[in-house]
Amino acid sequence: MNAKTPFLIAIAAGFGLTACVQQPYGSSTGQPNNARNAAIAGAVVGGVLGATADGDETLTKTAAGALAGAAIGGVAGSLLDRQARELQSEIGGNGTTVTNTGSNLVVNMPQDVLFAVDSATVSSAITSDLYALADSLNRYPNTRVEVIGHTDNTGSAAYNQDLSQRRAAAVAQVIRNAGVAPQRVVFYGRGEDQPIASNATEAGRAQNRRVQIIITPTS
Repeated sequence: MNAKTPFLIAIAAGFGLTACVQQPYGSSTGQPNNARNAAIAGAVVGGVLGATADGDETLTKTAAGALAGAAIGGVAGSLLDRQARELQSEIGGNGTTVTNTGSNLVVNMPQDVLFAVDSATVSSAITSDLYALADSLNRYPNTRVEVIGHTDNTGSAAYNQDLSQRRAAAVAQVIRNAGVAPQRVVFYGRGEDQPIASNATEAGRAQNRRVQIIITPTS
């Protein structure tokens, strides 16, 4: 790239900053404006692609790339914001949380709600929430879904790994049975390897026993 490139990238970012003016989702809880952030990212990428062109048309191509990137990124961010609000309303409760990271949604479901002790059979009491989640996934088809099982450190690491895998598989199967295309859903267990709280207390161990469902836009 030539000496003009940094200037052109800055122009691209400027397009991204002005591409979306909606209010931040969940501003009272400090959630970012993901539509705006996605638009900025898209603008920078589009601008960089345009800036690699040679000749007098470089500036024009940079601006066009920035606008296209901002539009694509802004749409993806807006859909993520909307889906997060809907999911929080539909399944938020019983300890389930929905976190919008800006690039994906993380649905965290406590295993103590999903399963009985040492069981990999999904509780009938929570099945309706998983069906509501599946309905949301079908309303927003341009996403991929990861189902990840986690445990505390009670018992052997090998047993915990196997249990987390079977629990993730059980949740993924409910989602698929509810009509989500199987190829969109992958699952795996992490056992006790990724705690989010101390295993030294019962409260901490309860937080570590969980299934995470990560929803990531594909376009």
